[in-house]
Amino acid sequence: MIIAIDGPSASGKGTLARALAARLGYRHLDTGALYRMVGLSVMRQNIDPADEEACAAIAASLDPAAFADSELRGEAVGNLASRVAALPKVRQALLAFQRAFARRAPGAVLDGRDIGTVVCPDADFKFFITASAEARAKRRFLETPGADLAAITADIMARDARDSGRSTAPLRPADDATVIDTSALRPDEALAAVLDRIAAGR
Repeated sequence: MIIAIDGPSASGKGTLARALAARLGYRHLDTGALYRMVGLSVMRQNIDPADEEACAAIAASLDPAAFADSELRGEAVGNLASRVAALPKVRQALLAFQRAFARRAPGAVLDGRDIGTVVCPDADFKFFITASAEARAKRRFLETPGADLAAITADIMARDARDSGRSTAPLRPADDATVIDTSALRPDEALAAVLDRIAAGR
């Protein structure tokens, strides 16, 4: 079984995907982390994030095992990830990896921004997790002591515009996705909503 979970930054999709995979005994892939790995590599090698060929070469030779999760967090890496994710050749380079992961037994939960629309359009279940920009900014703010809430809100809104406006695989719900707004939901409530939908079948 393949379960696709899409949504904007800080919507809660990653937390939900990890919890869902653990509950079902499936494998989990945070596809956003792949783009963060490319973004971090671009930063380390001082490559222009607008250089599509150079960024695609990094994506094609990416070794996920070479990165620690702690290295991939932070606004700077997140911003670069959003920029390189808008490059068609980078997305193409990572597509085969994501699809191969999705096909592996016993099942997979993939979260990202185009899983249900591009990576796995034939997924058994598709969810689009969203929340207001204000709710998402507050979550980021609480995770980052001393941060500026207004700046975080502006950054999230700019990233939303970039992700939704790109020509290749823009952020949007799949036509057959179940949309869940987590603005006022606890993580356990979001998980329960998804499990209920899966239990009810297609």
